[in-house]
Amino acid sequence: MFSKILVANRGEIAIRIIRACKEMGITTVAVFSEADKDALHVHLADESYCIGGPLSKDSYLNMKAVLSVALATGAQAIHPGYGFLSENPEFAGLCEKNGVTFIGPPAEVISKMGDKAMAKKTMQEAGVPVIPGCGLVESFEHAKREAEKIGFPLLIKARAGGGGRGIRLIHAMEELESGYRSASSEAQSAFGDGALYMEKYLKPVKHIEMQILADNYGNVVCLGERDCSVQRKNQKLIEESPAAILPEETRQKMIEASVRAGAATGYRGAGTIEYLYDPASGDFYFMEMNTRLQVEHPVTEMVTWIDLVKWQIRIAAGVKLDFAQKDIEPRGHAIECRITAENPYQNFRPSCGKIEMLFIPGGPWVRFDTAIYQGYTIPPFYDSMIGKLIVYAKTRDEAIRKMKAALCELIIEGIEHNADFEAEILSAEEFENSTYTTDFVAGFLG
Repeated sequence: MFSKILVANRGEIAIRIIRACKEMGITTVAVFSEADKDALHVHLADESYCIGGPLSKDSYLNMKAVLSVALATGAQAIHPGYGFLSENPEFAGLCEKNGVTFIGPPAEVISKMGDKAMAKKTMQEAGVPVIPGCGLVESFEHAKREAEKIGFPLLIKARAGGGGRGIRLIHAMEELESGYRSASSEAQSAFGDGALYMEKYLKPVKHIEMQILADNYGNVVCLGERDCSVQRKNQKLIEESPAAILPEETRQKMIEASVRAGAATGYRGAGTIEYLYDPASGDFYFMEMNTRLQVEHPVTEMVTWIDLVKWQIRIAAGVKLDFAQKDIEPRGHAIECRITAENPYQNFRPSCGKIEMLFIPGGPWVRFDTAIYQGYTIPPFYDSMIGKLIVYAKTRDEAIRKMKAALCELIIEGIEHNADFEAEILSAEEFENSTYTTDFVAGFLG
């Protein structure tokens, strides 16, 4: 087992990793930007080092700076969390080259699955259903020919990256050229790769994802699903496990497909297979694979009692999974609300500033993963998510009531946040009966 791990991230996920390491008796090293000198992860880690300016490109995305600290401090492994360098195959390769373990899948797997078109081809070959569409388009003329075959509406998607960037919904041929060029430009700017592919736009659908763990000995286990259909502009707001509307037969098919996907890619560590599920037909389709820990991983931990971060670390250290697929029996129901520093009633305007008062909800099976504290000043340079409120109960109805109570109890003064908006969503009829789909929030906002 490792004796020292560098945490290459910030915010709540850095705290989450540091906490897991402390419980495992592992020393931690934190890195931080100039804007994060007063951040909680800086104080909780055993060692902390500033690696650059407030912008991500000058600090958390600075591969050489991160790796230099790891080598200088004797850290044997680097945990990248999510975002930043977590799905960067170049960084994973640099770690390997310098004798530092990257806590995640091999660089070649990250590269293959990060190329969405290649990932789709890999899944097809593994017998996993994929969305009808085409591979990479080489020009607008090529895109035009493929669009005629696919039909409208369709989605233009970047082969790299994530977070909803480089995606355009096209309803008719006359929209194709502007959508093609703007998607390519955005993808090039965000990911350094403007390559695109296209696929049929399916609606209404649910966004269902399956969590897998795979060790170095060929064992792949699926821990069940999360319903992530409450989204705004492809960004998730609320997640739950299990997916209440998913038939058991379909669930088992998705689990089997996910295990095949993990085996086909030679996966290692924690990963997520994302699907679109059509409730009307009962069909599901592979969308993409995230080769890292997901923001919403706590709901899976709550229903399985499996600590995903600790297992990421164990697997990277060469430990074999001590459970098999037959041992996975999710129980109860968990819901996660992402708490963001923004105003949903003013077009989700970002909110920065000093937290004047903070009261965190408590009680049995209530969890708040966060890095904020009273007196902390939220900087303007990073993602707006400031915490994740997670609850667990025996039934879905009870979990919804528990989450509403927890949201009412959460007090964050000094900034604007979205807790009241999340409570409104939980009270909507579509959420209560679990018929909500990926376009639900857009309709809810009117």
